[in-house]
Amino acid sequence: MTQTTVGVRELQTHLNRYLQLVKAGETIVITEQGEPIGLLVPSHLSLEARMRALIQTGLVAWSEHKLTPITPVAKVRGRRTVADLLLEDRG
Repeated sequence: MTQTTVGVRELQTHLNRYLQLVKAGETIVITEQGEPIGLLVPSHLSLEARMRALIQTGLVAWSEHKLTPITPVAKVRGRRTVADLLLEDRG
């Protein structure tokens, strides 16, 4: 996967060109004053590929360890879901 870095002003000026690069499979790192602030990635990339792109740009730090499941603090009685209870509570 190739990657291009572009400043905000350059991106605004030549947006169509950079969108074509993304459509072709390239990742675009958007910078502001030299610092990465965003990332344009092709929508067809897998979650793993998108995560790798974020890690490479320094926008995300990840140890690659999976979280261990925790036991739920509360249980719902009856047929209602937690979403139902939240909607009722919000009125």
